[in-house]
This record gives sequence, structure tokens and C-alpha cells, in this order.
Amino acid sequence: MNRELKRVSLVIFVMFLSLFIASTTIQIFAADSLAQDQRNVRSAYDSYKTQRGAILVNGEPIAESVRSDDVYQYLRVYKSPMYSSVTGFFSLYQGSTGIESSMGSYLTGKNSSQFFEQISALLSGNPVQGASVELTIDPVVQKAAWDAMGKMKGAVVALDPKTGNILALVSKPGFDANLLAVHSGVQSNENYAKLLNDKDGPLLNRAANELYAPGSVFKVIMAAAAVESGKHTKDSTFPNPPKFQLPGTNVFVQNSGEGKCGGKPTVSIADALRFSCNVPMAQLGIALGQDTIRKQAELFGFGKKVSYPMTSTASVYPENMDDAQVGLSSFGQYDVRSNPLQMAMVSAAVANQGVLMKPNLVENVLSSSLAVIAQPQPDIFSQPLSKESAQAVKEMMIGAVQRGVSGNARIKDVVVAGKTGTAQNGKGEPYTLWFTGFAPADNPQVAVAVVIADGGGIGQGGVGNSLAAPVARKVMEAVLRK
Repeated sequence: MNRELKRVSLVIFVMFLSLFIASTTIQIFAADSLAQDQRNVRSAYDSYKTQRGAILVNGEPIAESVRSDDVYQYLRVYKSPMYSSVTGFFSLYQGSTGIESSMGSYLTGKNSSQFFEQISALLSGNPVQGASVELTIDPVVQKAAWDAMGKMKGAVVALDPKTGNILALVSKPGFDANLLAVHSGVQSNENYAKLLNDKDGPLLNRAANELYAPGSVFKVIMAAAAVESGKHTKDSTFPNPPKFQLPGTNVFVQNSGEGKCGGKPTVSIADALRFSCNVPMAQLGIALGQDTIRKQAELFGFGKKVSYPMTSTASVYPENMDDAQVGLSSFGQYDVRSNPLQMAMVSAAVANQGVLMKPNLVENVLSSSLAVIAQPQPDIFSQPLSKESAQAVKEMMIGAVQRGVSGNARIKDVVVAGKTGTAQNGKGEPYTLWFTGFAPADNPQVAVAVVIADGGGIGQGGVGNSLAAPVARKVMEAVLRK
């Protein structure tokens, strides 16, 4: 009898211990992530009991909660669609996205770092007021990027290459988050359905979560892989025929305009980048091999989701390719895919002497008493290039802007480094247009990437230099004027 009693007692003890461990794990370690999960509708309902913290840019709210005259007490109000890719939305019915989601535990006052405020609120009977999140976005640069894109579909990302701070993050078209913040379920759901069904995809974050064929901006990574391999310099040359037959196929690669790259029998890697030539890049890619290229791309961030603190979609450099596919991938075609944040990171690493800083969108988090409760510090993401290799790639990118096919990014009295891209998307499909670069080249203050989807509305009639480079120039000028 005593033995059976001991067994039952042991089972009950183990059950209570398991319950204690599970509840402790949920309440302490998983609380923040559960609170931020946009599927957690109960969390959304609970958050209306307190005043949600503001999202700030340069001290001014771009999203804040104001008193309402209904049962929910507070209504979320958004300043402008210009910031929609940054703030995302907070909705009673659709959950949350963007900073509203990734920093949701701070904004609702439920983050573990706000423990003492929570205890104080519990003892006083007053609800916790959410913390404010100050962003690194520069409003002048953000507006310059928004205006420069006009009615074109696409995105712009601008980084401080020395810190990784995001100065601008624009996705077009944007959306009015106020349409989803309304307290009427019927109205909010109708508005959400319209946004979801909009063929232009306003809810998409094209800056970090949409992947595009990078086209010739991938040649910056190719140049980096070449000089980092130790087998090539920027002056290494390749045969320069007007077209190149991909190994094992009847497919020929041609340069833009179907001509020779510079018109000489051989062409250097530097001139291949300057004139954006596909034939020598395909030969370079096959010579380097896919593993070398992939390793270089991954050092820049390909294959990784980047938390900034929203989470990007990982860029892709394909695996298990044959030589023909490697050749196509070497000028950003085949199945290579990237987003603007990733390509801005590539330029930022070159600009910062080969050191890539982790992208960051949050300047600090302030409690309701204005105490700093979180302040992200600059952090190294990787070092994809040596200082010497970064200098060589920078010189090639300067040549592309100053004396090559990326000339529309030039700024008077400023040396700009950059590269344009015009990616094909299938027979008859509009091109995807790109620019990535930085300025000033001798003391970089901004690295930028621009993508223009659907050919900028003119199908195959535009190229990266005609549409994307001017957008990047205006963004860089906005930074340099400050």
C-alpha cells in the first residue's frame, strides 16, 4: 500500500513539476514572442486596455494611440502612407505587421524589460502605458525616396554604412494603415479585402520581403568574389567575343546591345563592371565556380533572414547548377533572387572597407517616464571583404558611375560609386530595374538600393540607368545636403 502511494505521489509530483516548467516557460521566456504573434487576437484585445506607445521619427509620432469615445478607449492613428512599410498596421481584426508587430511587446508595455512598471501598475491599479519606439529613419531622406519613386512600383532602402542604421525604407505603393485600425469589424475587413485584392499589392513590403531577379547589380558580388578568391584582380582579363555559348547548350549569352564590351579582343573585370557586360561575367562565373560565388554571396547575407527588427526574406543564390546555369547566374539571372535591403547591404559593406554592419531600424525604446529601456548598438553582421578587396570593388563601382553605364547616379562635385541593373523576367515580361551604390566614395555617408518593378510602367522600354539611378541620386543628395 505504501509503495503504491509513493508511486501515485511521484506521478502527481512529476505532473505538477511539468506544469510548473511549462507555465514558467510560457510566462517568462515565451511571453514576448506570443504577445508579438499577429495571430494572437486576445493580445490585440488586451492591448486596447492600455495606451499603446507611439512610433517616433525624429521625435514626432508617425503612429500613436489617441482617446476614442467607444468601448476600446484608444484608436491607433497613422501619419502617412509614406511610412506604411515601416510601421505596418495594428488592427483589432487583422492583427499587426511591421514595427507594430516586431516591437509589439514594448508598445503594449508587456516586454520583460518593463517588469517594474508592470508591478507598479499592478499595485496601483493603473494600467501600464506602452513604451515609445524611436526609429532611425531620417524623415527628409524618407520623403526624398518616397517622392522620387513617384507612381512607380518598387522600393528604396538607404543605410548608414558605418552603423547599419536604416535612414529610409520605402515600398510603393504604400497603404493607409488607418483603414485597418478602425474599430468597426465590417469596415476594417472590407478595407483589408480591398487591399489584399489590389493587383499592385500595397500590403507587400517590397523593400525586404519581395525577391527580384537582381540582374547586373549582382556583378558587384561577382567582382567581390573574383578579387577575394586571390586568383583575379580588377585588371584580370577574359576573351571578349560578341556572344558566348553556354557550355553544353545551344544558348548564347550576349552583352546589352549585342556588341563587344569596349570593342577590344579581351576585357578586364573592371571594364566588364563599368560597361555591364554579360559575356565576360559568364566566363568569370564558370571560372570561379558556383561554390566560390555562393560563399561570397552568403557573406553578404544571401541565404539568411535578417532581423532589423522586422524580418527580411532571405535572398537566394541557387544550388546544384550546371556550368550553363552558373554562367547565367553570374549576371544575376537564372534563379538568383534578392531584395533591396540585401543589395543595400552589399554596397554598405564595400563602402565600409569590407565590414558589413547589421541593419537596424530602432534608435531606442522609451518608457512612459522617458527612460531608455532599450537602445540597440551598432553590430557587425559579417566581413565579406578584406579592406584591399573592398577598395578594388569600390574603384570598379566608381568607374561604372563616372565613366560607365551607371552615369545617371552622378552628383555634382561628389564621387559616387554604384552599379545599375536591368533584369529580364521572361519573354515579353517587363524588366526589373535596379541601382545600388554609395556616396561620397571617399567618406561614405549613405548606401542605397533601388528596385523598380514591372519595368516602371513602360514594360521593356526602360533600363536601370534611366529609371532607378535617378531615384538613388535624389536619395543620396538628400543625405548629403543635411
